[in-house]
Amino acid sequence: MKPGIKDVAKVAGVSPTTVSRVLNDRGYISEETRKKVYRAMKTIDYTPNEIARALLNNRTYLVGVIVPSISSPFHGQVVQYVEQFLAKDNYKTLLCNSKNRSDTEKEYVSMLRRNQVDGIIVGTHNENLKEYEEAKLPIVAIDRYIAKDVATVSCDNYIAGKIATERLIAKGCRHILCIRGNSRLKMPGNDRSRAYMETMKRYHYEPLIMEVEFIKTIEEKKKLVSEMLEKHPEIDGVFAGDDTLAVLVLNLAREKGIQIPKDMKVIGVDGAEQTLSMVPELTTVQQPIEAIARVTVQTLIDQIEGKEVESHTDLPVRLIEGTTA
Repeated sequence: MKPGIKDVAKVAGVSPTTVSRVLNDRGYISEETRKKVYRAMKTIDYTPNEIARALLNNRTYLVGVIVPSISSPFHGQVVQYVEQFLAKDNYKTLLCNSKNRSDTEKEYVSMLRRNQVDGIIVGTHNENLKEYEEAKLPIVAIDRYIAKDVATVSCDNYIAGKIATERLIAKGCRHILCIRGNSRLKMPGNDRSRAYMETMKRYHYEPLIMEVEFIKTIEEKKKLVSEMLEKHPEIDGVFAGDDTLAVLVLNLAREKGIQIPKDMKVIGVDGAEQTLSMVPELTTVQQPIEAIARVTVQTLIDQIEGKEVESHTDLPVRLIEGTTA
């Protein structure tokens, strides 16, 4: 049989109540007694029952994380850091890949509630779901607006769009295509295309925007972008809303015999480690992914502990200079 609290108490020479107080950090315990208990635990190889401790403290130390897919370099890196930061505060992560389907996202929210998570981190790109408001849980969104009272953490998207557009203009581009996601979704990322439009107008250039929904397959996205490039052969610069789209444009350019950066310059946004290691030539505006994860986790834990939090946090971006723009 597995050793229990009574066994620990016997070896340590204290009462089971004292062992329980040490494990749950309740009441005053001398350092000497605490050391005795931990030595006894090690001696008999006792492992605390996390579920029992959670019930006692009215907290499960479980956090749900919903993202479209960890195959996305950006979301994969965000999840990596989120899990690390949660673990430092003794929280475990329940990871949910929604494939950016709203029905799947709803099912995950329901599942997380049944598992009595302490909070949820959301990084998907669906229209607002009432399930989050009904959950009545601490929630933090990454680059997404869910509800008025839900905190959002993102990069400074407007500055990202401004940096990208001004970089292309500085490199001689005059006919710049901006590829963005679904404009109907209420997201901080919409500020990237807003900055693009305002920058283009400030320089007296005509903006050209196309929408490519995040949920579309790579082949569908490729077809849409290819048609746009054929329809507008004058395009000499592309500001892609994320690095995945930027890489797609680079691949299309090679297929069409368009020389990068001589004939057309391309810049993206994200700067995830995986993307930059595979496409080191890419010029991109890098999001502070580690900082986004750290602030998101801290904001959620603050909410769980009943503290006041900022409703929206924008974090600084920086230009990664490659050879594509």
